[in-house]
Amino acid sequence: MGEYIVSARKYRPSAFDAVVGQNALTTTLKNAIASGKLAHAYLFCGPRGVGKTTCARIFAKTINCLNPLPDGEACNECESCRAFNEQRSLNIHELDAASNNSVEEIRALIEKVRIPPQVGRYKVFIIDEVHMLSTAAFNAFLKTLEEPPSYVIFILATTEKHKILPTILSRCQVYDFNRMSVADIVGHLEFVAGKEGYTYEPEALNIIAQKADGGMRDALSIFDQAASFTGGNLTYKKVIENLNVLDYEYYFNMVDHALKNETPQCMLLFNEILEKGFEGGHFITGLASHLRDLLVSRDEVTLPLLEASDNVRQRYKEQAQRCTPKFLYRAIKLCNDCDLNYRASKNKRLLVEIALIQLSQLTADDDSEGSGRSPEKILKPLFTQPAATAQPAAAPINPPQPQAPAEKAASAVQERTAQYDTRKSPLPTAEAASPKLPKIKMGSFGTSIRRLSQEANAPATGPQPATVAAGAPAPAATAIPEEDYPVTEDNISFCWHEFINTLPQEETAMAQRMKVIRPKLLKEAVFEVVVENEQVKTYMEKMAPRVEKHMRQQLHNRQIAMTVRIAEPTDTPRVTSKPQQLQAMAQRNPALLKLKETFGLELN
Repeated sequence: MGEYIVSARKYRPSAFDAVVGQNALTTTLKNAIASGKLAHAYLFCGPRGVGKTTCARIFAKTINCLNPLPDGEACNECESCRAFNEQRSLNIHELDAASNNSVEEIRALIEKVRIPPQVGRYKVFIIDEVHMLSTAAFNAFLKTLEEPPSYVIFILATTEKHKILPTILSRCQVYDFNRMSVADIVGHLEFVAGKEGYTYEPEALNIIAQKADGGMRDALSIFDQAASFTGGNLTYKKVIENLNVLDYEYYFNMVDHALKNETPQCMLLFNEILEKGFEGGHFITGLASHLRDLLVSRDEVTLPLLEASDNVRQRYKEQAQRCTPKFLYRAIKLCNDCDLNYRASKNKRLLVEIALIQLSQLTADDDSEGSGRSPEKILKPLFTQPAATAQPAAAPINPPQPQAPAEKAASAVQERTAQYDTRKSPLPTAEAASPKLPKIKMGSFGTSIRRLSQEANAPATGPQPATVAAGAPAPAATAIPEEDYPVTEDNISFCWHEFINTLPQEETAMAQRMKVIRPKLLKEAVFEVVVENEQVKTYMEKMAPRVEKHMRQQLHNRQIAMTVRIAEPTDTPRVTSKPQQLQAMAQRNPALLKLKETFGLELN
C-alpha cells in the first residue's frame, strides 16, 4: 500500500492554466512574465484556500524556467523546473510568518537576500501569513522590501490585508483573490473524482461545494472525507448524512405545507427535524435561504443567482411558480426576524413554532371557516404585534328607552343635585387626610407650546357633526345649571402644584419660581400670591388667567380669582434652602428637633 496523499496536495496546480477560479489574476501574471515587466514585490491577499500560495509557487517556478513555452508556462524539463518539482530548488525560499514573526527571522532573511542565485535568474522569497509579523519585524523589513537587489522578488501572502502596515502596501503590487464559485468547485471536484475513479451524484458534489464556502482546499478536504465514508460512491443521501446537512426535501415540503395552510403538518415536520439532531436556528436559517432561492427562481434575470444542480434548479422553478411574490417577501421577513430573536429567546423551540404557525397562515383566507385545527384569521406579523386594545363593552340586554328632552334635562339636574348633597368638594376635606402634592420634575413640564400651537392650527380630521335636515325642528337646548363648590386653602394649594405640572418645557424657569410660592386663601374663592419683586409680579399677573381657568375647572367654582402682591419686609421669609426648611418644619412640630438631638442626626 503506497503512501496516501490528500487531494488538496495531490492535485495542487503546477501551472497557471490549472488554477481554478482566478483567470484574471493568472492572465495578468502570465502577461507580466512574457513582457518581462516584473515588480520587485507582490502582495497576494484573499480568503483561505483560493490559491494564493499556489500561484506564488507557480510564478516563482515560471520566471526561473530556462526554456519557457510560448503561452508563458514553464517547460517542466529544464534543471530549474525539475529542482522546483522535486522540492530542492535553492532559488525559492518560503517563510511562515505565523511562527517566524520576530526581528531575528527577518534579519536572517535579509542575509539570504545578499547571495545571488546559482541557477536561474531570480531568487524568490515567499512569506506566507505576512500579517502575523510584529511591528518591529515590519520596520526591519521596510528598506530591503523597497530597494532589493535586481535578482530578488518578494511575494507576500495574507488572508487579512487590513492588518498590514500602509508602508508595506505602498511598496507592493496588490492582487486580490476572489472566493471560488460553486460551479468552479464542482467542476474541479468532478475532475478529481474522475482521476480517482469515484462515482458521484451532481447533487452530492454541489452540497460539498456549498459547504466549502468558496475555498477549494476546504472543498477537497470535505471531498476526501465524504469519499472515505461512502466508499467511493458519493450519493446525495450519504453526503448529507456525513456532513450533517439538512436535506433540502424538508424545505420543499415545509413550503408546500405552508402554501396549503397545513399548520399541524408544519409542526410535525419541524419535530422530525429536531429528532434528527438539528438545531432550530440551523433550520430557520436554511428555510430563509430556501425562500430566497425560490424568490430568485421566479425571474429569468435573477436565475443565475441560484447555485444548484440542474435537477434541483428545476424543482426550485416549479415551486417558485406556486408562490406569490407577496408570500415570499413576508415569509423571508418572518424567518429573518425569527433568526434575529433566536439567540435571545429562552424558549427557542416555541419561537420557531410560532414562526411556522404564522408562515402557514400567510395565504389563508380571512373569510374561511374555522376547522378547529387552525385559527380562523391570519395572525399578525411576528415580533411586531401592537399592544392589545380594550374590547368594547357588550350591549345591555334591555337597552334604556329614549327619553324626551324635558325629562332628560330634569333627570340630569336631579342627578347632579344628588351629587352636590353627598359631596361638598371634589377634593378631600379637612377632616380627611390632606392630599399629597404632585411631585414636580423640572425640565419635563407637560407638552411643548409649539406642539400645542401646531395641534391648534391643524385641520380637523374627526367626524363632523351631522347637519340638520331642512324643515326638521331644531333640538331644544338642555342647559344644566352650574353650582360653585366651596374651596379651601388645601384645595387651592393642590391645584396650584397640579397646574405647575402642566407647564411646557419652555416655561421651566417660571415653574421653578411657582414651586416655592405658597398661595393663601383670603376670602371665599379669592387667593393671594406673594412674590419678591416687580418683575416676578408682572409674570404672575400674565399667568393669572391660566391659573384661574385651571382651578375653576378642577374645583368647579366660577368665582375663583387670583391676586398678586410684592412681599413686605414683615412677611415670612421664603423658604429656599434645606436648613430653612428644617426650621420651618420645627416651628410647626417642635418634636422634630428633639428627634434630631436624640439620634444625633445631621442634615444631608
